[in-house]
Amino acid sequence: MTGSATDGLAAGLDALAAAGRAAGLDAAAVRDEGERLAAAVAESAPGAAQAWLAVTGRDGTALTEFFAAAGSARRWRHAPTDLLTTLVAARSSHAAPYADALAHVVSAACDQGTPTLEVVAAASVTAAVQRAAAAIPFSAAIPFSPTPLSPTHPLATPTPPGGPPTPGARERSGAPAPGPDHSPTTPEVPERTFEELLAELDALVGLDRVKREIRQQAEVLRVERLRTDAGLTRPSLTRHLVFVGNPGTGKTTVARLVAGLYRALGLLSSGHLVEVDRSELVAGYLGQTATKTTEVVTKALGGVLFIDEAYSLAEDQYGAEAVNTLVKDMEDHRDELVVIVAGYPLPMARFLTTNPGLESRFATTIAFDDYTDAQLREIFALAARKADFEPSTEALDLVEQIVAAQPRHEGFGNGRLARNLLDRAVLRHAWRLRDVPAPTVEQLRTLLPADLATDVEDVATDLPVPDEPHGDVPAPDDPGDQPSPADPAGSTPAPRPEEPA
Repeated sequence: MTGSATDGLAAGLDALAAAGRAAGLDAAAVRDEGERLAAAVAESAPGAAQAWLAVTGRDGTALTEFFAAAGSARRWRHAPTDLLTTLVAARSSHAAPYADALAHVVSAACDQGTPTLEVVAAASVTAAVQRAAAAIPFSAAIPFSPTPLSPTHPLATPTPPGGPPTPGARERSGAPAPGPDHSPTTPEVPERTFEELLAELDALVGLDRVKREIRQQAEVLRVERLRTDAGLTRPSLTRHLVFVGNPGTGKTTVARLVAGLYRALGLLSSGHLVEVDRSELVAGYLGQTATKTTEVVTKALGGVLFIDEAYSLAEDQYGAEAVNTLVKDMEDHRDELVVIVAGYPLPMARFLTTNPGLESRFATTIAFDDYTDAQLREIFALAARKADFEPSTEALDLVEQIVAAQPRHEGFGNGRLARNLLDRAVLRHAWRLRDVPAPTVEQLRTLLPADLATDVEDVATDLPVPDEPHGDVPAPDDPGDQPSPADPAGSTPAPRPEEPA
């Protein structure tokens, strides 16, 4: 790591902060988002942790902070960040400058530590996804660093003229960080209609059973609201939900849509999503967990609190304290909070029996089925196009064969597998073009079966291996996330990634 590399990331974060201020976003939330995105991009680069800690002003030995930040933001490598999503949804004129600033942070993050080909290739997808969300043309969607890459770097590109544009619970909200009154700060996201949100739900790949049950739940609550407005007796319906299923099946995506639907029905004031796991609810000492949990609940008021792998709270007395506090807070804020707990089916069933108040508050369980081979093919294609790649028909045929070779057991990656295949394909694509001095736009965009060769060798050894004109390249080991859904800027609909749910 060089001084210029750390200066480059620091400058990128400062530029992002400036773009966030211009957009009216909360300054601390912008800085946090940029730091976490940088960590996720640089995560696998040797020495990146120390570099990131230095840039962010943290203790140089606090490596766990780097990996926690990276883990919380991995989904942004394949989907717009939360604050960018807010700006795009609001049709803000600041969305494009903010997306461009994010791309600069991504590019600068590549210079942290000793960047590998895998890091830079994956970063190119991340930058393209951020810019595509704000409808920045493909010609501009080539990431660059405030500090240019070494001329010998496999993906080195000239720095465009002009240079870059002038830290509690990790809130992964669909709206800006809430203010003191728990309502989102400016810019205010225009409320989408009930019908628009249902249409977005219908546009997701697969999830037929989930769509049907969410529609039923929404209609029941809509009628409940109408009865209340008409002065009729209000039935005591619980709005809290349990989502069960393997990773990568769209649970976070649907949770965000549920938040919007509840807001459209007038059941929630802001409809934002706050996503947490055990680490953000449980403190290191008994007595502190209650305070920490209540702080998280406070941030979620007016929206949805999404707890991933909630059964991890049943492991010890610290988790039990968090559950007890959560049950009390759910009762105290019954009209301004919805809680969704998610995880694998059997552990979730056991979890609900650990506290007498849980089962009565979570009356509805929605199961998320694994995607079919054809659906994973479609997810791969949509994610590739969102990153400005166009897979050939032969490449998509091979993707479908690869996913068909995967055993469907608990823990099957689903959308994450498709994302992982895309990451590897982008890496192989870059390597395939390494000797082409001036590739055409078509060459830069087209993914061929040869770009999936590593995956054939790894997971489907019985399939024919495409020709290898340039040898082999190690594949990254990060599982990746799902692609993001249709954004208000008008890109092709695709499932919103999920983070790790």
